[in-house]
Amino acid sequence: MSTQAIRNYDDDGILPPTERSETGYRHYTPLHAQALRAFLALRGGHGHQQAMEIMRATNRGDAESAYQLIDAAHVALLAERDTRIEVATALGTLSTTAPTPVHGRPLTVGELACRLGVHPATLRTWETQGILHPERDRATGYRQYRPDCVRDAEIARQLRRGGYLLHQVAQFIKSLREAGAADAMSDFLDSWQDRLTTRSRNLLAGAAQLDAYLTMLHQT
Repeated sequence: MSTQAIRNYDDDGILPPTERSETGYRHYTPLHAQALRAFLALRGGHGHQQAMEIMRATNRGDAESAYQLIDAAHVALLAERDTRIEVATALGTLSTTAPTPVHGRPLTVGELACRLGVHPATLRTWETQGILHPERDRATGYRQYRPDCVRDAEIARQLRRGGYLLHQVAQFIKSLREAGAADAMSDFLDSWQDRLTTRSRNLLAGAAQLDAYLTMLHQT
């Protein structure tokens, strides 16, 4: 780390106030070193901006604001964990039978509605909710549902029958698209879990270093 970076952290309020010599040089102490450790550890779990806000609040004696920022990060992480579980559970309930392939031209909204046994207005609602992304015929402007869109619609129908809300279905379909294909979902979900685990460990590491810093502050 460069000396300029440390000066910047000092100026940004990440470090506690520093004393200066008669010639203007800054004097850093073990307290400043621990503040830097705490910030770098917090940054791994909270990101740069929020870690900076936590340290600023701590250094001005506003522990309540610092704790609120930390608690909010844990709440957001828990919500993401719940979303991943919902995605995994929902996709696990899908039929293992692959959708019947669509041959020839894309389906119209009426043809897809008939295939699924739903009203055409349902498909338009799914589109506004971000579940389906049909293309448009350049000449007529009519919706065209290609094989990947038909697959998404069939999955959406199964999830809706299972009682899932539209925003949940949209999340599930989005996760499936990001995975690339149904047979890639396992790797996708494993990778998602790894990211959650890593962030949990980073939050713990940041909390430990911040606690050490708070202890030193109270002692001084």
